[in-house]
Amino acid sequence: SRRTDVVGELRRQLMATEEEDSLSYPPLNVTTGNDICILFYASNFSLKANSSVFIDLTNATFVTQNVDISSSECSDINTTLSLKYTKPVNGISSLEIRFLMTNKFYGGSARNWSTLDSVEIVQDGEKFAKFNVSVISAPAEYSFHCQLVGTSNLYPATLIPSNNEAKNWDVFISRLQIQGFNIENNQFSYASDCTGFFVPGIWMGLVTSIVLLWILAYGIHMIMQLTTNSRFDDPKGPALSVPQTE
Repeated sequence: SRRTDVVGELRRQLMATEEEDSLSYPPLNVTTGNDICILFYASNFSLKANSSVFIDLTNATFVTQNVDISSSECSDINTTLSLKYTKPVNGISSLEIRFLMTNKFYGGSARNWSTLDSVEIVQDGEKFAKFNVSVISAPAEYSFHCQLVGTSNLYPATLIPSNNEAKNWDVFISRLQIQGFNIENNQFSYASDCTGFFVPGIWMGLVTSIVLLWILAYGIHMIMQLTTNSRFDDPKGPALSVPQTE
């Protein structure tokens, strides 16, 4: 098991929570000398080529670690996680997946942010696919975590094809956690999560509550407008005559 500290983050607020997470395998790490410079974990890491060839890389990456990471590069500004697989499935002799990250200073927040800029797939050393990445960034001191990352628009973090070859690939990564800078004690730092605070369920609850409150306020307003008669008919006396102008 390993300890992960998950922080819900909407780029404006970081709330630290700590949880014990029992995993069947440790994260993949890239070292420079005696220090780890990249940590990468996913509970499911799979691809689909041409909408037909399914490639599950989870075991090869994390369990058996039958993956070549020698081409990975680390620096204080740019980091590249390179995963090379030999014959991952029949019909593909080699497959390389690169995660390109940068560490930049942003004056608006007055701090450095690490960003996963793009993901590249190279098949058989020839076919090159590139994806731009949305919503994968975190303060440079933190790792990044997201429940679902892939090419589907339904995922919180989306890989957007930037060339024609990328359209032939579908990527699915569940429970992604990655860190390419400022790794301390050889473990993940606090995690900046891709899920914002105002999820669709919260918005639905807020809208429903506002509608119900409006109905309640309108009902109370109408009740307060009710008035009683100033005079009442006495059955033992003469009939009450109300002028038409009153």
